[in-house]
Amino acid sequence: MKEITMDLFYDEMLKVVHTLQDKEMDNIRKAAEICADTIAQDGVVHVFGSGHSVGFGMELAGRPGSLVPFHTIVTSDFVLHGKVTLEEFRDPNNIFERRADIADRLYDLYDIRPQDSFIIISNSGINGVVIDFAIKAKQEGHKVIVVTSWQHTTAEASRHPSGKKLYEMGDVVIDNCGPQGDALIETGKVEKICSISSITGAFIAQSITTEVCRLLQQKGVELPLLLPEDSQSGKQHNEALKEKYKGRI
Repeated sequence: MKEITMDLFYDEMLKVVHTLQDKEMDNIRKAAEICADTIAQDGVVHVFGSGHSVGFGMELAGRPGSLVPFHTIVTSDFVLHGKVTLEEFRDPNNIFERRADIADRLYDLYDIRPQDSFIIISNSGINGVVIDFAIKAKQEGHKVIVVTSWQHTTAEASRHPSGKKLYEMGDVVIDNCGPQGDALIETGKVEKICSISSITGAFIAQSITTEVCRLLQQKGVELPLLLPEDSQSGKQHNEALKEKYKGRI
């Protein structure tokens, strides 16, 4: 076993990123085409992941240089909207992200329109809530982009009553190319360290943003980007975009 060092992590991380770049760029382009078509029709791309996958939506939205019509959905919205208590949400005996009976209620929390599309993220792709939500989105006629670990999702059984896995719901499926369990570096014992899905997720998210902007420019659509608010014009630009999508993001 190699000595645990930052250099070792750097080398192993680059291997995964290079694999992702070699293997998944066509799928990232296909995902960007769906997102660009959605935005060109004044639609919103709803981004949903539970657990650490929430970070994918945070990467896409709400910062200078991000596209405004990306809406991050989180399961904690159930608490914020008074649909469940905090105690129920945190119940260790009924883990929220593994539930398979809440998709309709989650979908109905938001102003979702026919031209909207979805990015749904889960490293394992086996938990109830993400599969249920993807099924609901497909039933409502939306395009669904899935980001998952192929190695992980094919190694474990689904926790959804249907037996389905998240990737089965995807119009486009992007493999984040991470290992089963997410962690990269062996320690000499049973455990590993240094999870990679946050890094590959950020790479995928920003690649999608870049390609969406290129496609929108080709279509002659003004890019709905957040600007830095270090000037009055930047603040006015952002306020106008937020007003356009008010109640939807």
